[in-house]
Order: sequence, then structure tokens, then C-alpha cells
Amino acid sequence: MEMLPSSGGSIEIPENLGVVDAHCHASEFWYEPVEPLLFQMDRHGIERAVIVQVLGQYDNSYQRKCVQAHPDRLCSVVSVDVNREDSCEELERLALEEGATGLFTHSIERSPGDDPLAIWRTAERLKLPVIVPLSRGKGGDSQKERNEFAELIAELPRLPIVLAHLGGAKPPFGEDETSLRAQAFSLSRFPNVYITFGGVGEIAERAFPLGPGHYYGPFPPYHMMAYEAFGAERLMWGSNYPRVSGHEGYAGALASAKERFAGLPENEQGLIFGGNANRLYFSRAA
Repeated sequence: MEMLPSSGGSIEIPENLGVVDAHCHASEFWYEPVEPLLFQMDRHGIERAVIVQVLGQYDNSYQRKCVQAHPDRLCSVVSVDVNREDSCEELERLALEEGATGLFTHSIERSPGDDPLAIWRTAERLKLPVIVPLSRGKGGDSQKERNEFAELIAELPRLPIVLAHLGGAKPPFGEDETSLRAQAFSLSRFPNVYITFGGVGEIAERAFPLGPGHYYGPFPPYHMMAYEAFGAERLMWGSNYPRVSGHEGYAGALASAKERFAGLPENEQGLIFGGNANRLYFSRAA
């Protein structure tokens, strides 16, 4: 196994080194309800999890119920319809009245009216991290959209922005995907940008035939590249459960992720697998 170098400098060891799943899903209508997630967490020693709303779903009541039932283990990252005139008020209500601890939206989303960054400014004011999957050109010109997103980040330096899935939700099977990852890693130049990663199944093709210890073919070193770009202080593991069940499964995703970073100092591993997520999401909920 290739050993990763330490990012250097002084990193405070988090008080709680329990593993936190920084990106997973639970829903009554899509994927799976929360009970299978809690089963996986218990089975694999996951202390806490960040439930991220499904994009396009704006009813966050189920996630609120999940957190109310398990406030010590779960927190809720919500979505809102930014095209609503009262979207900023709705996000504030979700945060202040229902305890939402983050916002999930597309990098290309903009508010109607005079201020296209209104929903983003509201998240900044409420100190809510915003999780984004980078756009793949849904609006037409992907390069223009990514440049505009970089301008947005620069405009809101106090807003924590979390890039999901190493910058892309699909495996990098072509040059376009590789380019997308590289552009995601380049956003590490902004100190308010974080990035999440899952297991090897998010970045590699399945091996044929499958067998013990033989699950995936060659895969690019995106875990190392993300670490070198963002450092341990802005890197988080998230299973993407239950979608991870479509490839190596929850246990495999955690094991392969830990293997990638096994050579790091214990305090850096603590940040990546729990400390950063605790600070970004659960410290606000406390």
C-alpha cells in the first residue's frame, strides 16, 4: 500500500475520534428508510451520520423525524426549492425551528430576483455548510458554470462548501470525468472548500470475475490527490449509503477508504473519519 505523506503543521486532535459518515441518505420514498442505515452504523461501529436530502425532494419532514428520534446520532442536511420566492425564509425556518445543519443544492443553483446568491448568502449567515455535486454542464456550458461557481466561492469566504463524491458522483471512466475531478481539486485554493470521498467503488470499475480480494480493476489515485490538495483538515469520508450497496457495500466502502489513509498519523485519520464532520455539522446541532 502506498503511504500518504503527512500534510504537516499542527492539527488539533478531536476530542471524539468516533467514525462519522458525512454523506448518506434516508427517505420514505427513495432509496431506503433510516432503519437499514442505523443497522449498518451499528454493525460497523459508526457513531454518527449526516443524512443528506435527495436532490429534487423539498419535503424535509422525514429527516426531521429521524433526527428527533436519534438526536445523538443523526443530523439533517436539507434541500429547498430555490425558485420559490420565500426559499431563503424556508431555509432559515428549517435551520432555526427544525434544526437543519446544512443545505444540499446544485453548484449552478441561483436565486430569482435581484440577488442570484441570496440562498447562498442565507446559508452563510446561518452558518450552514452547503454540500454540492459539481455541475456536469446541465445549463449548457460546463466550463462557464464551473468558473461562475469559483466566483461564487470567492464571494462567500465564510460559507463552508463541501464538494460531494470527490467532485463527481459517477466513476471517472473517461477524460471528461478526470477533468471534472481535477477542477474539483483545484477549488482547494479556497480555504472554505471541503471535499468528501467514499469507497473505491465510486472511482473504479468492477472487476470481472469477482473474487476474494479482487473487487475492482485499476483505479486512479484520487484519494491521495484529494488529500494532497485539501489536507486532512478539509477531507471527510461519506459512504453515500444506500447507493454504496450497489457496489462494494457499506463495510467495503469503509474498509477501502481506511486502507487508503492507513499511513496517516492518527490525529489526521481522526479528522478525516469523524472530526471534521463533527465540527461542521454536529457542533451546530449541539
